[in-house]
Amino acid sequence: MTIYVGNADEDAPAEHGWLLGHFKPVGDARHSADVEIKWGRHAKGDRRAQWVSGEERTALLMLISGRFHVELPDRDVVLTTPGDYVVWGRGDDHSWFAAEDSVVVTVRWPSVAGYKVAS
Repeated sequence: MTIYVGNADEDAPAEHGWLLGHFKPVGDARHSADVEIKWGRHAKGDRRAQWVSGEERTALLMLISGRFHVELPDRDVVLTTPGDYVVWGRGDDHSWFAAEDSVVVTVRWPSVAGYKVAS
């Protein structure tokens, strides 16, 4: 069994917040083709650089602190209370915006390449 012990605030910057997924090396306890987990710290005003389109995964985004918007084609979901969350699935284009300094946890499945915004 491979075990990894870490701290999300320390580990998250290495992969733009993503702690677990296909992008970690095979053999690392955090490598998975089944699921991705992100610890997102977003300053007020942060916005995803571009919408995700052609989504092939299901995702859950949960608010830990702050005020956070998940933008979907037909509505804007505003998360305001710790524990508020939204789930969207395959084919649901989306983006996000931090209305206040925010911390969110995102879980996506499966873990697949191809959604990273170019630097």
